[in-house]
Amino acid sequence: MKNRKAKLIIAMGITLLTIVFLSYSQNNKKTNLYSGNINVPYERTINWNTKSKFYDSIVGMWAQKTVEYGPQKGKVDNPRILLAQLHAKTNIPETNKIILNMMPWGISGSSWALNKLGDYDFTCTVLTSILYQFGDHPELLYKETLEHLLNVLLVEDGHKFRTTAPKTLGLFPETENHILMTEGSRYLKNRWLALHGNNDPKYDNISNQMESKLIKFLHKMKTNGLHEFNSMPYIGYTITALLNLEAYASENLRKEARDVLDYMNFCYAIGSYNYKYFPPMRRRYDRANWHKLTTGYHTVFMKAWMSFLPKEKTNFNIGQGQAHALMGACMPYRPADKITKLLFNKGNGYFIKIGHGKNASPEIYAAGVNYLLSAGGVNRGKTSQIVARPITLFINDDAKSLEETFHIFGPGSNFKEWNNTGVYKNFACAAGPVSVPKGQQPIAQNKIWSIYTANENLFLAVFSSKNLGILAVFENEDPKEILLNLEKENSDLEKLKTQFKFSNGSLIIYDVYAPKNKWVIKQVDSTPLDRLYDDWPLIHGEF
Repeated sequence: MKNRKAKLIIAMGITLLTIVFLSYSQNNKKTNLYSGNINVPYERTINWNTKSKFYDSIVGMWAQKTVEYGPQKGKVDNPRILLAQLHAKTNIPETNKIILNMMPWGISGSSWALNKLGDYDFTCTVLTSILYQFGDHPELLYKETLEHLLNVLLVEDGHKFRTTAPKTLGLFPETENHILMTEGSRYLKNRWLALHGNNDPKYDNISNQMESKLIKFLHKMKTNGLHEFNSMPYIGYTITALLNLEAYASENLRKEARDVLDYMNFCYAIGSYNYKYFPPMRRRYDRANWHKLTTGYHTVFMKAWMSFLPKEKTNFNIGQGQAHALMGACMPYRPADKITKLLFNKGNGYFIKIGHGKNASPEIYAAGVNYLLSAGGVNRGKTSQIVARPITLFINDDAKSLEETFHIFGPGSNFKEWNNTGVYKNFACAAGPVSVPKGQQPIAQNKIWSIYTANENLFLAVFSSKNLGILAVFENEDPKEILLNLEKENSDLEKLKTQFKFSNGSLIIYDVYAPKNKWVIKQVDSTPLDRLYDDWPLIHGEF
């Protein structure tokens, strides 16, 4: 008995420490960021299709699945199966019977040792989508099923806007995705009841301040960025909750949700190339070994949305993102015009820095006509929960995993030791060797430099040693001339540790062992750079 009590106390202590770490990282986020010189695009003129092959495929796949009772399947799969079956208009009596037999399996909010049946908000979010899409269609969602959905399954209502994790005595902040899922579902149940004749003040989102609180929360997200930026897996659930608000809230709240989605999708478009996307992320460390480039959870939403373009630009490779692909296909949101274009067309290129505030990692991207360099970011200590990635080069090819790209990271293999912010225009460096994709052979080389062909208009110059990797990108230049100029300007190995010179171009000075609060790039020509990225604005650069 004593051993059991001791183990329980230890488990509670470890869990509370984990929550403290999360609380520390959340509370140390900078509260206000400057907007920067690049505005999020909002204009929409595209006449999107109402149906797509992708929609038919993903709905058909989910509609064929079988509901299995219990929290394990009830959290993500079951509500999506029911949503898909209603969209497919198949097995309607059976679908209604299943919903009528369902009961809440847990409570909303983060799960932990004292709240093992948390995460019910994952279920509520999709049940809310079902409510709004089919609640006024009794031929699909029967009247008694609707009543069960409202009175039994959707457990959140009223005005208890909760920003702290359950069963923590209000001491520890809840995470972004849980706040959006829980409070979004609460708000939307209130709204449904009020719109359908229930005059109880409990459901008045204006007088109970649910609307103003959600608007304030969303405004902070769009002006200061996400705390859980690029998170695996939480970004998918954050987007799902925002899609509900963008579709079904009041006009004011819909706009705020749409603005946040547009900000997130603009950042994605800046940092991706033909669905390849590998940014630094906050949460979770156990996803640090994810090396897939084209099937991340944000990516599958993009693929779903792009399938509705007048000229479809998507593919069916969604990997483990099936749950999020379904929500993208079944909800009405579509990205702004410029976001859609930027996914596939980088124009004449750009250099953009995205700030994430205090004790976070920036995102840094350098694009040309035919490529994108994606900085891997930096871990800011254990409590930051930031996963740094390699600096990665994306080109117009079929690469689906990190190993199929040119990339650099270091020192060593522990991402918590890296500062992989060493990206500038046409240039990247880090404290480790350059990884070259299997099968790639240099077309020219000397003792220091190797030249590779990326495509007929794009050439890569690589220097690689144990403690230093450099990748320089050249568009529309002669590879022989590139090598001659490298021999002329960058043949001194000692200088190469700290500087690189483009022929008839910039002198870049860097420190690949920069401290974790400073950009690796120090100076360009005679101009010192602002290296303290805790103070960088939201989106800034040359675009």
